[in-house]
Amino acid sequence: MSRIVIVGAKSHIDEAIEAIYDVKAIHLIDHTVGADDGFSLGTPRPYSSKVSERLLKVRAMEKGLGIAKNAKTQPISEEEIKSQISSDSVELAETEINAVFDKRNDLNQRITDLNATKKNLELLSDMPIDLELYSGYRSIVSFVGTVVEDPTAMLSGMDCEIFTSFDKKKGNVIAVFAKVADKDAVQSVLSENGFSEIAVPKDTGSAASALARTDREIQDAEAEMENVSKELESLLEKHKDFLSASEEELSIQVQKGEIPVRIANSEYTFVIDAWVPTSKVETVKTELESKVEGIYVEVEETRGRKMAESEAAEPRFKDAPTKFNNGKVVKEFEYPTKLVSVPKYQEIDPSILIAIFLPLFFGLMVGDVGYAIPFIILGAYGLKVTHHKDWRAIATVLFFGGIWAFIFGLFFFGECLGMHFVTSHHMLSVEYSWQMLLGLDNLPAIFGGILPYETGVGKLFHVGFLLKLSVYIGIVHLMIGYFCALYNKHIQYGFAHAFKEKGGWIFGFIGLVLVCYALAMFLIYGQDMSELMPFLLIGAVLIVVEVIMNIKHEGIQAVLELPGIVGNILSYTRLAAIGMSKAGMALAFNYIALGMVAGVEIVTVGDVSTVTNTFGVMDIIGLLLFAFLHLMIWTLAILSAGLHGLRLQMVELMAKFFEGGGTEYAPLKIKRNKTVSTEATKEV
Repeated sequence: MSRIVIVGAKSHIDEAIEAIYDVKAIHLIDHTVGADDGFSLGTPRPYSSKVSERLLKVRAMEKGLGIAKNAKTQPISEEEIKSQISSDSVELAETEINAVFDKRNDLNQRITDLNATKKNLELLSDMPIDLELYSGYRSIVSFVGTVVEDPTAMLSGMDCEIFTSFDKKKGNVIAVFAKVADKDAVQSVLSENGFSEIAVPKDTGSAASALARTDREIQDAEAEMENVSKELESLLEKHKDFLSASEEELSIQVQKGEIPVRIANSEYTFVIDAWVPTSKVETVKTELESKVEGIYVEVEETRGRKMAESEAAEPRFKDAPTKFNNGKVVKEFEYPTKLVSVPKYQEIDPSILIAIFLPLFFGLMVGDVGYAIPFIILGAYGLKVTHHKDWRAIATVLFFGGIWAFIFGLFFFGECLGMHFVTSHHMLSVEYSWQMLLGLDNLPAIFGGILPYETGVGKLFHVGFLLKLSVYIGIVHLMIGYFCALYNKHIQYGFAHAFKEKGGWIFGFIGLVLVCYALAMFLIYGQDMSELMPFLLIGAVLIVVEVIMNIKHEGIQAVLELPGIVGNILSYTRLAAIGMSKAGMALAFNYIALGMVAGVEIVTVGDVSTVTNTFGVMDIIGLLLFAFLHLMIWTLAILSAGLHGLRLQMVELMAKFFEGGGTEYAPLKIKRNKTVSTEATKEV
């Protein structure tokens, strides 16, 4: 990555901004106030205020019409949308749309008020009093509302007239007319009985007739609202292309107009500091100087990977941005890396390692053809239709993890929906197989030559083998992490420094593996210690070397962190554990569901297992249950295999070498989805 300085006259700043966006390679370095004498931050371009105002109007109209950002619209050419915006089309659309918005808002308020009136009239409809009689008195005060308890007995000693309508559905309605002098006493009694006042509508006649009129008014208002909704739908179709394109174009203009706020400005000149990929420096220099009159581009430095170069630079130039340089497939796995952090400019991008091991681990934990096929289909569909980074990340794991799950399921485990393809002696009277269920005696001839153990590795029968395999995978995975750490320090400080800092941990890791291997073979398998002594001695020596090399830099941590390495290795046994748990659930569910389908039962005579069928009415229920239960396992497989596979990358692997804290390379460029650039239009 190279740092360049672009200097030009302020009279040409608009042309310079356009040219900077056109080259699509300049990562802007924000100017720091006080960093350079005579320079300060600039102000937005004169057109920015008007553009921002229009952008707010457009977004308000889009929100009101319900136009989403990902809504499908017909792209408009850059020249055409600029022409429409400059001819006040935004303001004309705003006038037209806001007129309908105002009508809609007025109707909404009217319908709300009418519904409130209707609610009160429904409560008063059974009262034997006309609406105009509830108020308008000088010496009499009225209380109209609902109560929790009947207050009639408590009011009997007062000089007042009471009307009530008690209904379990509508509620307890009461109207009390009393002298003004008794107002406080009556109000106190009503409060004790849970009184809640009702606003009596200003109308005449009975409440029932007023309720009928209100219902008609509500119907008329709702009919009018339907017409307004149709108007809005018409306006949506009329303006959605224009509004979407306008928002994109105005956002671009706002972005360009704010560039002076990020760069150094003097009275007559501007200075831009920026990072550019070294391979593009000459191209950028040539393009800028040829497109903009009086502009000058100078290369200040070409930044290498040594940390000393960064440490010696000014704070604003200290960290060069990181440019992800991955292929189409690995690029999809940058998302998990960014969840942790962006790699520093001077360290390895772990995306390639995640792209290799995350799908591999996912596939090993699932290891079933029946579950793999839906994973592949769903993942492929997601990658085709979605552009959201979160969903693409999930679809990527499902697709590539599904491929590995299919490979492991077919060639390693020989399994589909929790059942092996071929029956073998170790599963007699224990589980179903597809050979049993389908009565295909030729399956062993088909699969016997390509699958180990005749039917594949049994997740519930070869537990020891799978646990050891998981541990060996963990050793290889972690060793890659340690070597990545060594390489990172090598490119940052040189090999001597890297070996002193990270070489000891490699020795310690290897030594600990050898010691643990010797002890495991002696304690678990009873192997003669004399045969294991070379492993034990070499491992012990390597551990001592690790402590000697690291004690200076790490202190007591050089010893205390050694047991943690064992924990890291054992953490990989989850690769076997997840597969075994899934297989155990599938075994139980298959017994439950298939036992209901035509009375399926395994009958074993000697070394031969067959399936007997006694047709029953539970077939359909059994098949539905079979599908539901396996769908549940399939869903759990996504969560368990996905999360645990990701954990092994982030916690075990990346923790060994990845520091992060970098800034992603983000060149200034325009991305158009709703509009078509002038250059693209010309090419077409």
